[in-house]
Amino acid sequence: MARRSPGALRALSRSAGRNADRIRLIDGLSIGTNAAIVRLERRHPGTWSLKTALDGYRRAIRRSGRWLDLSPDYCSCPGCGDVVEHRDVLGDALRRLPARARRELQRVVDPLDQEFLRKTLPDPRAAELSSWHAQAWWRQRLRER
Repeated sequence: MARRSPGALRALSRSAGRNADRIRLIDGLSIGTNAAIVRLERRHPGTWSLKTALDGYRRAIRRSGRWLDLSPDYCSCPGCGDVVEHRDVLGDALRRLPARARRELQRVVDPLDQEFLRKTLPDPRAAELSSWHAQAWWRQRLRER
């Protein structure tokens, strides 16, 4: 049975670092982008978790069915929450991340956004409701129910 060299073991322990248990890597993103996300989350502690938001957004978008129900009580799975709230977190992260990490995260979010647009209908009067609705396109979609 092959064993790891002492240098390989040291590299593994160094890369893990002291906060390895707190860092949750996001599938589909490079180590550099994950590191940028961790730095961003450390600058804004407790405000939001990008991994939770992306997982919730993915889960909500990939639900079976032709239409997407945007109401927060539609799905009872833990962490699902409100689709619009998850997209708000992603939008905030996309504004705050450095350019390279932003582009990489945008490549992951774009197909989900396309599916979101396909499964929802535009609300022509959403911008009239409030300035909050007018600030982002994902808030200007019709809510079912």
